[in-house]
Amino acid sequence: MNELIDENMIIDRYTRSRIIFGENFERIQNTKVVVFGVGGVGGFVVDCLYRSGLQNITIVDKDCFDITNQNRQIGAEHIGEPKVEVFARLYQGITPIQECVDAAFLERFNIMEFDYIVDAVDDIIAKVEIAKIASNKPYGKYIIATGSAKRVNPLFIRVNNVWKSYGDKFARKLRTHLRKVNIQKAIKVIFSSEGAKCGPLGSFSGVTASFGLIIASEIIQDIIKEY
Repeated sequence: MNELIDENMIIDRYTRSRIIFGENFERIQNTKVVVFGVGGVGGFVVDCLYRSGLQNITIVDKDCFDITNQNRQIGAEHIGEPKVEVFARLYQGITPIQECVDAAFLERFNIMEFDYIVDAVDDIIAKVEIAKIASNKPYGKYIIATGSAKRVNPLFIRVNNVWKSYGDKFARKLRTHLRKVNIQKAIKVIFSSEGAKCGPLGSFSGVTASFGLIIASEIIQDIIKEY
């Protein structure tokens, strides 16, 4: 064992998390998070939070893996299998829900019971339906991922209020739809101001994964700062 680790310390998968988070580690473990979409962004949100110690993670995604997911998505070698089922095997203890995220689903699924809500879906209508409810959360407890495709440089990624996001057509479209349903509250978003590098939805894991890891970091930092 590394000589820098105290011999009296508990040695398990969370040893290094306990070291860096200290007395906050138990709070992190007890935090409840729901992640909508476990693709190139959401998958890395789940991976990071799970490895950091969170024990109550729920994931919602209707899709199955296809071969084009393999350039950026965790678990994508399981072609044809539901994403949430694959994740439930990879991350034991998480709660998988294979459902379409729409108004009907959100009416019977209480997302407000979670401490943090992560929207990593790529459908604008679904994002707006989530926002109708989740925007009532305090700032930072609800985080939206905007467009991560067509980009190659993660250094352009920013975190801000959705109304202060810029340089991203997807985020602009989202703002337009939020205004249409009279949602004007500040909502934390992850966006990139980098210009598109292609026409179709090409993607690069260096950016999509960075989106997810930044979201996970924002959640961890928010948990810690409250104490």
